[in-house]
Amino acid sequence: MRNAYLSAIYDLANHNSNVLALISDNGAIVYDKFRKDFPLQFLNCGISEANMVGVAAGLASTGKIPFAYTISPFLSLRAFEFIRNDICIQQQNVKLVGTGAGFVYSALGPTHHATEDVSALRSLPEITLITPASPLEVKKAIIAAAEFLGPVYIRIGTNGEEEIYKHDYPFKIGRGEIINEGNDLAIITTGSIITEALSVARSLREKNIHVKIINIHTLKPIDNELLIDTAKKIKVIITLEEHSIHGGLGSAVAEVLLESGCTGMKFLRMGLDNTFCKGYGKHHELRSLNGLSANHILANIQRLLMN
Repeated sequence: MRNAYLSAIYDLANHNSNVLALISDNGAIVYDKFRKDFPLQFLNCGISEANMVGVAAGLASTGKIPFAYTISPFLSLRAFEFIRNDICIQQQNVKLVGTGAGFVYSALGPTHHATEDVSALRSLPEITLITPASPLEVKKAIIAAAEFLGPVYIRIGTNGEEEIYKHDYPFKIGRGEIINEGNDLAIITTGSIITEALSVARSLREKNIHVKIINIHTLKPIDNELLIDTAKKIKVIITLEEHSIHGGLGSAVAEVLLESGCTGMKFLRMGLDNTFCKGYGKHHELRSLNGLSANHILANIQRLLMN
């Protein structure tokens, strides 16, 4: 996903001199080509994330389109006040790109895991939140963000994420994507953890259980229409996120469904429940240690269908 982002912002900068890349001294080497070809469109703000956000807001006020990039928790949480006051209150056209969504920075531990960023930023007025599920979706999200007028936060992975799309598709902010059709149950997910849901769907198809998988790439504004339509037709729904269930995707979906009057369903939120990510290891190992592997999803589905 990180490479997809770098490719997308390079292309944008090549066609629009107002597009700027800002970093906070993290991973500067991956910007070598960008810095060489567009030296006037690159700014390393140093290890000072809040300052980078303030600089981005100032640049946006002059008509620039700054993309401020750094590790997700340092961007969303450390610089939260600056995002609130300098960007959202002022409605500045800043694009925030947080890398390391979920447990991607696996062995670096919970200080580097982005498991509360959606909860925090979803509370802010004016900001749009996007969590792409694959490299192709990262490129589309970056292009859409550049064209969109207003604050945008995009959280991406950096771990060689799998491509889930076999064909091109029209990406639209605020619209969810049906990745797999099914009528027996629905898994609503966001980000690269969708690969676990797809694995589950393949396993259950052999048992004649058909799973609808919905990719909610935009968490704010969320696709109310798609969620409500799904809940009217399918009565077993699971939300799946590599994030806290408190204030994240699960909360957002529950809010939509309950406020729209959808009832009579079995509903389960899967994610971190009042805990930080447990353990150390590779990315897939952390998903398993924290109850978010395909096997854990299958076990929960079996329990829901039997009760």
